[in-house]
Amino acid sequence: MNEFDQFVKHKLRVRRYVRYTDDFILVADTREYLENLLEPIREFLWNRLALELHPKKVSIREFHRGVDFLGYVVFPKHRLVRTKTRRRILKKIRERVREYGVGIISRVTLEQSLQSYLGVLSHADTYKLGEEIKNKFWFDS
Repeated sequence: MNEFDQFVKHKLRVRRYVRYTDDFILVADTREYLENLLEPIREFLWNRLALELHPKKVSIREFHRGVDFLGYVVFPKHRLVRTKTRRRILKKIRERVREYGVGIISRVTLEQSLQSYLGVLSHADTYKLGEEIKNKFWFDS
């Protein structure tokens, strides 16, 4: 994918581009600019890397409405955890607390799970959610 990074940055001259594994976002001032990039990107991916853009995952939207990327919704000045991700984290923590309660996992493992989820949350504006999770964790375990 480094070859794709170089293509986007140097050939297409996209200034605001982020990629993680095979997911990427491009941010631009106009919709038309992004629409004009679609075909060269499709061609490059297919001809050079034998890859295709997923037809249901390509979207062009206004940045101020948020961009769903890697479990977060990214806005110009802040980041939130996607609702589905939030629900999954809460469910997994409840499951881990239950496993601890019946002796399937140790206290150390339970606390490591909590720290892992708090680490995920630390990349977004989730102070209240983090406090909610810590409260549930300490009262339930």
